[in-house]
Amino acid sequence: METKQMLDKQGKEERSRRLWVRPAMLVLLAFLGVNLSAQEPVTLTLKDALNYALQANQNARKARLDVENSQYRIDEVKSRALPQINGSGSLTYNPLLQQSALPNIFGPNPNPNETILIAFGQKWNANAGVSLSQAIFDQSVLTGLKAARTTEEFYRLNAQLTEEQIIEQVATNYYQVLVQREALTVLDTTIKNTTRVQQILQGQYENGLARKIDVDRIAVSITNLQANRQQLINGIAQVENALKFYMGMPVQTPIVIPAVAQNTIHPQAVLMSDSLDVSGRTEIRLLERQEDLLQYQKEAYKSEYYPSLSLSGNYSYQGIGNKVPVFKGQKQGVNWFDAASVSLNLRIPIFNGFATRSRIRQADVSIEKLKEDISLTTQSLNLAHENAKSQINNNLITLNSQQKNVELAQEIFFNTQNNYNNGLASLTDLLDAENALTEAQNNYSTALLQYRLAEIQLIKAKGQLKTLLN
Repeated sequence: METKQMLDKQGKEERSRRLWVRPAMLVLLAFLGVNLSAQEPVTLTLKDALNYALQANQNARKARLDVENSQYRIDEVKSRALPQINGSGSLTYNPLLQQSALPNIFGPNPNPNETILIAFGQKWNANAGVSLSQAIFDQSVLTGLKAARTTEEFYRLNAQLTEEQIIEQVATNYYQVLVQREALTVLDTTIKNTTRVQQILQGQYENGLARKIDVDRIAVSITNLQANRQQLINGIAQVENALKFYMGMPVQTPIVIPAVAQNTIHPQAVLMSDSLDVSGRTEIRLLERQEDLLQYQKEAYKSEYYPSLSLSGNYSYQGIGNKVPVFKGQKQGVNWFDAASVSLNLRIPIFNGFATRSRIRQADVSIEKLKEDISLTTQSLNLAHENAKSQINNNLITLNSQQKNVELAQEIFFNTQNNYNNGLASLTDLLDAENALTEAQNNYSTALLQYRLAEIQLIKAKGQLKTLLN
């Protein structure tokens, strides 16, 4: 009896302890800032997705850091044109002084034929000084300043090109998500219609008006549709993850993309005679700046032929003695004195084994190769523009035919369904009509995606990708 009372008492204490521990843990989690609620989904329009990507995408941030770093490179080159000032100091102890051999012409008994060793210098030597140099004329410095400014523009164009590439990737994946979800909606409608037919067929079978094999066939059809639905859901999740990756958004973040009605898309034809001015394309401008940099590199090599003129100056204060010279003067056996010099330095290159000529010729080859890159890129941009125009117009033809095909398939399906309900059509006819409708609707959705993708490529070819931000 006593044991039972003790156990009951211990159980009450344990339950009381747990009642105190749980609130304490919740308070601790709240104090540490742990989010106990589920993360709210983020609603994304295309404009929201693009603006988010331009701020969060790692490549975009790296490109902006390159622009910032280009200014520091300009400052580095500028420093070569500014005075260079350095300070120095030393404290030297000579335990053994260097001795020199001299003829014995000193002392009380001089003998020129005799050699004696005499040590020169002091045990301690302290020195403090400052030096200054200033470039008066250096062609490489002037060329470097021009190249540094072009480098800044190069990185700005590179950042702009990076942003355009991000816009293209995000917009493409955004439309892919929309079309995949549209396909899911079509499939759900098909499953709903097939389930309704299954219910009718099941009732007919129970009343002896349908065969068991027909009930089984439609059950298999529904199972296949549901399996396709699950695969489509997995595909949507993967496309959404790709979209979040290109945006720079954590893949764990749930997103909601508002549905876009198909009647809000107004495809337009493009005249095949439309031409493209590639001079304004970021890719061409970037290559042109790269060519400028190669030209400046060539000039930098040529500057090796130029003489250079500089001014330098030195000042030092030195103390020597047999005692530590710091804080000691002549009375303690230490002599202090200062020295200064100013010089004008002229350097004239004469011959370096044709090294400069070889570097200049290498620069010429690099420039010629880059010109070929510009020509190839120009052709590639024109090709992309022509392909985008053709794709737009071909998609318009496909869209019109697919739209008519959807309307016809819907009419056939509804007529077949009515005939089946009235006993004038077989189950096979109904399933064939239903599958034909699903295929027509999917083809129409695919055609819309292809139109959107071709439209993005056409906008890119015109160098107008940033208009998608409006």
